[in-house]
Amino acid sequence: MHQHHSHHHHAAGEGDHAALLDLDAEALGPFLDEVTAWVATHVPAEPRTVADVGAGTGTGTLALARRFGAADIVAIDRSAPMLARVRAAASGAGAGGRLRTVHADLDEAWPEVGALDVVWAALFLHEAADPDRLLRDVHAALNPGGVLAVVEMDSFPRFLPDDIGFGRPGLESRCHAILERENWNAHPDWREHLDRAGFDVAEVRVFPTGGHPAPDATRRYARHWLGRTRDFLADKLAADDLEALDRLLAEEGPDSLVRRDDLTVRGTRTAWAARKSQRARRN
Repeated sequence: MHQHHSHHHHAAGEGDHAALLDLDAEALGPFLDEVTAWVATHVPAEPRTVADVGAGTGTGTLALARRFGAADIVAIDRSAPMLARVRAAASGAGAGGRLRTVHADLDEAWPEVGALDVVWAALFLHEAADPDRLLRDVHAALNPGGVLAVVEMDSFPRFLPDDIGFGRPGLESRCHAILERENWNAHPDWREHLDRAGFDVAEVRVFPTGGHPAPDATRRYARHWLGRTRDFLADKLAADDLEALDRLLAEEGPDSLVRRDDLTVRGTRTAWAARKSQRARRN
């Protein structure tokens, strides 16, 4: 039995989670456009309606709006404050007229949103209480030929060199090993689940996320992520590793993240593109 729930999402407050989503998007912005371009290659016709399930702060919603410029966009989330942020962001991007937000807890029931041509579920499906039921609901909502795109983080972001200049080398690797044991962000290969729900899996692709984004964005993202890691691992890491993290997270000091110019963002995410059969009549 896989552990689907994302511990870091539920352990942190909503505002903290929103900040992490925004920093993730700022540091990895081109990645979203790359994935939506890939999704578009699997969509057989210009979609009329595209949905973002578990929309969060709307970074995926806006990427979908950019990619599918003629489509109506539906953002679904259980948080009303998050949806307010999505509306504000879409309005600022000139996409507010095409956006509809739906306040719904997808663990309870699928909302009445009408027929869909594309559904996007990024960093969300592993959080569902019953992902198989949710996949069946998505399959039922899609028009024949419609596409579901699932995206998951399959390696934690890496920011630091192996040797940070103090403490034992390999600090970040040791943190990641404990997070994996604790099932942070755990998810299966969704192919079997997609098959059971009636989808045809068209392609599975691993996207590297990395490079050297703007140093300020990288520092803020690293500080937020490593700060949450430090809080979660407070009773699990060796004392010298906790001390090293504290030196990195200090507001001031020669070892602080804010003074480092060797930070990068490295990781990978897997995307599954799955299609509903064309055999039925379009809604």
